[in-house]
Amino acid sequence: MGFERTPRMLASKARAELAGLEAQGVMTKGNAFSSVLIVKGEVGEAELRGEALLSGADGVALRAALAKLGYAPEDWCALACWRNDGGFLTPDQMRLALATLDPATVIACDSAAQALLCDALSGGLLSLETGRVSMLHGIRVLCLGGFEAALASMPSKQLMWARLKQIPPLGEPY
Repeated sequence: MGFERTPRMLASKARAELAGLEAQGVMTKGNAFSSVLIVKGEVGEAELRGEALLSGADGVALRAALAKLGYAPEDWCALACWRNDGGFLTPDQMRLALATLDPATVIACDSAAQALLCDALSGGLLSLETGRVSMLHGIRVLCLGGFEAALASMPSKQLMWARLKQIPPLGEPY
């Protein structure tokens, strides 16, 4: 005997978990069932104008980079480190978001996202190195370090591309 997992039950569970995140003010955009989670810690130009998370040049560039690496166009989800009430996510809320979204790969766009991920995944005991892929709790984590600001110059864009090339799609686990 075991647990019965029908598609309807799984969908109901996912809806409840995502509603729980939303009730806590967690802001996401994209496909909640994707393998890539993009975490943004600093409010960018597009968000300051009231636009959706990663709807500016940074989101366009990240989605283009993921597509060039071989990810499906819908294989991404974004998570803000700030809540819809203006406060910041706690490490517990970040852990809950990671458990709910269950990504294989996390991209931290900036130092604020990097710091929150470090606190959430290691209780601050470990540091995540910018530009290097780390494995924590079975999740690939890449900290880009100022992605949106890097779009202003070609050398910085090339550095970001070099970092992103470290995380091609993982493929099927079998």
